[in-house]
Amino acid sequence: MLLQIAPYFGYLASLLLIIALLVNNDLKFRWFNTMGNISFITYAIIFSAYPVLLTNCILLCINVYYLLKVYNKKENFDLFEFEGKEKMVQKFTEYYRQDIKGYFPGFAPEQFNGQLNFAVTRDLVIANIFSASLKDDGDAEVAINYTTPKYRDYKVGTFIFEKEHDYLIAKGVKRIVYKDLPNKKHLRFLKVMGFVYEDGLLIKKI
Repeated sequence: MLLQIAPYFGYLASLLLIIALLVNNDLKFRWFNTMGNISFITYAIIFSAYPVLLTNCILLCINVYYLLKVYNKKENFDLFEFEGKEKMVQKFTEYYRQDIKGYFPGFAPEQFNGQLNFAVTRDLVIANIFSASLKDDGDAEVAINYTTPKYRDYKVGTFIFEKEHDYLIAKGVKRIVYKDLPNKKHLRFLKVMGFVYEDGLLIKKI
């Protein structure tokens, strides 16, 4: 039975390593590599392919080392408000314009005007921009909550919705509200962050 299914572990390992080369996130790269190594190790044990086993055991140790390094790394997060006319913000939105369209197709920089706008930095690098229309009832209707591909590991979301919880309250925010969310990846991120559907809206209470 094991000999019959063993080749599929080899195919799976190859697929995972190919995906690892295609992702644009260091953390995902390490995770796909790790899963690929485990699949190849299983394959090698069944077929007694010791060179494959040795190579992937070494690679697995390397990937686990870097994963631990990533998760234990202490990063400096910060938040600053902006109006939308700042050069750095304009350059940021222009540079990531195509990717932003994939997540927030209806967004235009002109929407920053008069809104609750802030950016999140990681080690002084802009990782996220957030803009919402703050209503009198405390609903912050999101126009954009965009994180750059490199930093899509949920840490930015945790910083905004947990560590900066008091900041949002001080701004009068009672709920973060999404009226429209066409991107499935961002939807998955929001569900991890604790957003739930209420009356057709995606909402997180602050």
